[in-house]
Amino acid sequence: MIKHANSQLIKMHERYQLIRDTKQPLELNVIDSYQGDEIRSIKNLSGGESFIVSLSLALGLSKMASRKVRVDSLFLDEGFGTLDEDALTTALDALAEIQQDGKLIGVISHISALKERISTQIEIKPIANGRSNITGPGCKKG
Repeated sequence: MIKHANSQLIKMHERYQLIRDTKQPLELNVIDSYQGDEIRSIKNLSGGESFIVSLSLALGLSKMASRKVRVDSLFLDEGFGTLDEDALTTALDALAEIQQDGKLIGVISHISALKERISTQIEIKPIANGRSNITGPGCKKG
């Protein structure tokens, strides 16, 4: 899984490479090429960096699982708010590449920059009493 995650991570950010922790094999570390290849815990990454690493792990797992089971969709819930503009562009470019491979990607977010970059949208607006109005392609009043 780490191999698949690293192949996704390199597309998004050349700074990090994932490795297993030698003392705790179920823990992950990163090699930080911007800090002289220092090995550090993923627990010390910023919110945006953690999101990029988590996304690469999810994409790597999806790639790994698709060898035996066809995985046609991926849903991401938030996390984009922790990214700066460059990291957001990198993440969206990586998702666009996956979409080109025929995968359906759903993004759940409130970030305005995403609205500008994602053309097909389903919008949910609260009305009252726990009810919401849903609009967008495929949504019908019922």
